[in-house]
Amino acid sequence: MDGLRAFAGLPLLLLALVAAAEAAWLMRRGHRYDWKGYWASLGDAAGRAVLGLVIQGGVVGVLLFAIWEFRLTTIAMDQAWHWIALFLGQELCYYAMHRADHRVHWFWLNHSVHHSAEQYNLSTAYRLGWTGKLTGAAVFFGPLVWLGFPVPYVVGALAVNLLYQFWLHTELVPRLPRAIEFVFNTPSHHRVHHASNPEYLDCNYGGVLIVFDRLFGTFREERADVPLRYGLVEPVRSYNPVTIAFHAWVKLARDLRRARGLRQIGMTLFGPPGYVPGDTDGVHPER
Repeated sequence: MDGLRAFAGLPLLLLALVAAAEAAWLMRRGHRYDWKGYWASLGDAAGRAVLGLVIQGGVVGVLLFAIWEFRLTTIAMDQAWHWIALFLGQELCYYAMHRADHRVHWFWLNHSVHHSAEQYNLSTAYRLGWTGKLTGAAVFFGPLVWLGFPVPYVVGALAVNLLYQFWLHTELVPRLPRAIEFVFNTPSHHRVHHASNPEYLDCNYGGVLIVFDRLFGTFREERADVPLRYGLVEPVRSYNPVTIAFHAWVKLARDLRRARGLRQIGMTLFGPPGYVPGDTDGVHPER
């Protein structure tokens, strides 16, 4: 129950059709379009939908409903401020989750799939990985449930957040007016987030809003002097959805075999994604 089912079934087909329309428009304007990447993203989404039918709820669903049993109160969601508080609280929790997705290896295992595409287009939006129910990053929304927001509303707010972000995954939309760029997450901000250049790594974690990045010092603007390069620092080099879904897990297994002692095992699992155990114990860029 991680909110990603917003991309399953008919909504997924609609998003795939919109992504195909974007591809046709780009090709009409003379741009090269990575159709193999398009089908890889669709395969990823289809595999996730099938797994969602087989694995109901997952780690996150169990934990959120467990937290609900210990909630401070019950928010009835019958007043305007309840919805405003849910929106702002969800945005803050999403920022924390997304930042952890990039800075904690355990969460990066699944999230790296989303950053594996080497072209930036709408099909990238629904390339979200198959192991989100296992890594359980959406448990970051637990504080909202503990405060009394019902689990279905919290999960629904996350789904709306993710659906909003669909249109951010395009190069067709230029920078928007300054007031919009200052408050909201926009295609320009999210392009920077997806870039693998050293100048752009680990920034712009917001969902609908960009204000928490500005508050916590993780905001970066698109720079004219640094062209954006998409994909991972160490590319997957495959269009096979299975390879894309599990490439980070294969690397984790190799690193765990090299790890010596509890500290190295702990750092390999929960340290920065670029942590490398062994004699040259250290952290390297991994995006």
